[in-house]
Amino acid sequence: MANRIVLNTISYHGAGAIAEIPGELQRRGYKKVFVCTDPDLVKFGVAAKVTDLLDEAGIAYSVYSDIKPNPTIQNVTDGVEAFKAAEADSIVTIGGGSAMDTAKAIGVIITNPEFADVRSLEGVAPTKNHAVFTIAVPTTAGTAAEVTINYVITDVEKVRKFVCVDTNDAPEVAVVDPEMMATMPAGLTASTGMDALTHAIEGYTTKGAWEMSDMFHLKAIELISKNLRDAVAEAKSGVPGSGREGMALAQYIAGMGFSNVGLGVDHSMAHTLSAHFDTPHGVACAMLLPIAMEFNKPVVTERLAKVAVAMGVDTTGMSTDEAADAAIAAVKQLSVDVNIPTVCEAITEDELDTLTKDAMADACFPGNPREATYDDVMGMFRQIMK
Repeated sequence: MANRIVLNTISYHGAGAIAEIPGELQRRGYKKVFVCTDPDLVKFGVAAKVTDLLDEAGIAYSVYSDIKPNPTIQNVTDGVEAFKAAEADSIVTIGGGSAMDTAKAIGVIITNPEFADVRSLEGVAPTKNHAVFTIAVPTTAGTAAEVTINYVITDVEKVRKFVCVDTNDAPEVAVVDPEMMATMPAGLTASTGMDALTHAIEGYTTKGAWEMSDMFHLKAIELISKNLRDAVAEAKSGVPGSGREGMALAQYIAGMGFSNVGLGVDHSMAHTLSAHFDTPHGVACAMLLPIAMEFNKPVVTERLAKVAVAMGVDTTGMSTDEAADAAIAAVKQLSVDVNIPTVCEAITEDELDTLTKDAMADACFPGNPREATYDDVMGMFRQIMK
């Protein structure tokens, strides 16, 4: 069996990296950029850090920012029409997963118009052409959408999220500049950081894990464990530091791994919570992470023991089983330290059946290392009920 790795053609990392954007566009001869971002980033001047560079370079652009936190089919179809109206030839997407996921879907549909209904992109769609040339600039340290071959869209009509997996959607260039993350509030810093940790731990324990992805995931777990608390503290104080820089790199490294090997039951359940209750994705992942780890522990005990070591736990003298438990405890403590809630108050008994069925239909579900039954999944949802 061959193991596949798909990454950006080029990625830039470090403070001030956004200065490379105009050159990447000019060298390729692009004339009109479609800037895909979210309304708050426009409102608070974050997107302007990039568009100012385009202005200085004399590169024309059009801004599209009509995007919800959990982007919808309508956001995508409106974006496709906006791209066409702008007569653009390239995309620069600025934001968290919402903006980048929307940009991926727009870019794919422009070059593969037979998928214009958006729903047909669910799963592994047989697109033939790579998306419009895209430069992705993350403003949160969590989703790693700038390097992944995945994106998630909300179907409002059917009250569900669907995952799209397509090598044709990967942005050619990623620009991971921690200065673009400077305005993240503490809560968003915490939730996106825990999303990145979930990516790393689920990716390390998924059915598809192998040596190269393990390397990425263990390093990401180490960096997140060292830097997330500091990043949250920096967000509260407004004083930038090494925590934010560490998280910018860590979330990208996690994306290098999980994008290529898949995720598991945590993400399938988290997608369901976001679709039904608009729960922030990172919060949903974080609430469920220790529960999913506990469920999977019987089949990934040795791997969880290595997670404990990566998180900085001294496992000297512990059995493998004890070290695995220590990993779960370390995840719980990190969530507490960055103020992640432990319950989803919106869940009611009447909704459990629908939530469970939707989670089991999610594209991430088959990657879980332990087979989960209907009763297993419902039981995990019950653990985060008020």
